[in-house]
Amino acid sequence: MEKKLKIGIIGTGGIAHSHMRAYLRRDDIEIVAGCDIVPGKAKAFFEEFGVPSARCYESHEEMLDKEELDGVSVCTYNCQHAAPTIYALDKGVNVLLEKPFSVTMEEAADMMRAEKRSGKILTLGFQPRFDKNMQQIKRIVESGELGKIYYIQTGGGRRRGIPVRDDKTSFIEKDTAGVGALGDIGCYSLDMVLNAIGYPKPLTVSGFKTAYFGTNPETYRYKVQDPERIASLFGVDDFAGALIRLEGDIILDFRISWAMNLNTPGDTIILGTKGGLRIPSTDCWNGTVGGPMTIYREVAGQSMEMQVPILSDRPEEGNLWDRKVGSFLAAIRENGPAPVPTSQIIKNQAIISGIARSAEVGREVEIEIPEI
Repeated sequence: MEKKLKIGIIGTGGIAHSHMRAYLRRDDIEIVAGCDIVPGKAKAFFEEFGVPSARCYESHEEMLDKEELDGVSVCTYNCQHAAPTIYALDKGVNVLLEKPFSVTMEEAADMMRAEKRSGKILTLGFQPRFDKNMQQIKRIVESGELGKIYYIQTGGGRRRGIPVRDDKTSFIEKDTAGVGALGDIGCYSLDMVLNAIGYPKPLTVSGFKTAYFGTNPETYRYKVQDPERIASLFGVDDFAGALIRLEGDIILDFRISWAMNLNTPGDTIILGTKGGLRIPSTDCWNGTVGGPMTIYREVAGQSMEMQVPILSDRPEEGNLWDRKVGSFLAAIRENGPAPVPTSQIIKNQAIISGIARSAEVGREVEIEIPEI
């Protein structure tokens, strides 16, 4: 019997529940500890999941100083991704970090430097990577069926889907979230296409972001007790878009939404010199595609369309969270590589940060990725 891996949870809020459920479906790990800055929150979290033996702390430093851990899930709010990740890596602990990578490029680079000097695994929590239909997109592009890719339209979002409740505002406050829809679900839609085309380096971006709905009390009128208070706390974006130039002479047309007066900002489209691929959107980002994809090609002078059927999962394969957590644990046992490597996601983060910077200065900006 292989030794059980000892796992800790840093931050026991909403997203930590998904991590915990996936861990508890495995018999090769042991959840031994967790921490949260809110007194009593970690204890209540472990009692909820029937793991009262887990030791609880109010700081990641104390937990990592006292515990012998093989890995941690970092499930803190966005602006606190860097500190516990760096501390864990420097303690020789592998890290599964929830998305987005970070709020700033500087913090993302600092985490990568800690990863490099520690020799440990730092992987990003992009569970859509493990969806069979997402993987099919990559296979189609890599097959050469579409030819040279030159234009991509992507994005997604929600008609009304700002993630807030009366007692849960960390997603919308500047000091905790740092970024809104752009980082929350925008990182997923960017990864869907960038991973398919091999993650070319982003060069320039002309972007914008808005908050017309988030700052309007009417948006929350029937959803929270004090809509005026919630609207006053909103400090991030609820809609963003950009035109991005990538290496290889590729244009990426991107838009993402938490709230808008439309059901979708459009399907994802990948155009190549031999063919095009249409990927139906979903009403709310759920980690997969919205229906059968279509390849458009010309054959013997005739315009042809070929439908790509939806691929179904087998029950024994588990859900996307099972596969995400499982890939992290397998990487620990096998000593890497990271399932979703920082060398790719730093480019994702560079685009998100570039859009925010372009929106602030009101013009196109060059994208710079630090040397690690």
